[in-house]
Amino acid sequence: MTTSYNSDFYGWVSEQVTLLRSRQFNDLDLANLVEEIESMGRSEYDQLESRLTVLIGHLLKWQFQPNYRSASWQSTIREQRRKIDRLLKRSPSLKSKRDQVLEEAWEDGRELALRETGLAESTFPEQPTYTWEEIQNPEFWP
Repeated sequence: MTTSYNSDFYGWVSEQVTLLRSRQFNDLDLANLVEEIESMGRSEYDQLESRLTVLIGHLLKWQFQPNYRSASWQSTIREQRRKIDRLLKRSPSLKSKRDQVLEEAWEDGRELALRETGLAESTFPEQPTYTWEEIQNPEFWP
């Protein structure tokens, strides 16, 4: 076979799966296979960061614009909490990255809140003020 990773990704994946299933390890495209597996791990981390960014942005809007609270914001907060919980159940090793991802997502969530509210930059704390436990707690509404 030898389908090219660069010219036919789907074909390459199918071929690698066939080689793995038939235990033809010497014929695997190890360099690209390793790269793809690493990419899958990064994708899970990126999904956690993205969902946490949206959650933080909406929690900040909820806290600092109480007169604009809506069912839509509430729904988004609940959905992101559920999706983060599922992601952490599916990939529990991501829990060891919680502090790192919280720092990164806070910055982006703050930017989201700034962009969507038009409030002064000084309104929103630069450093996280919610703990991970608060962020994931369905009873926490700042």
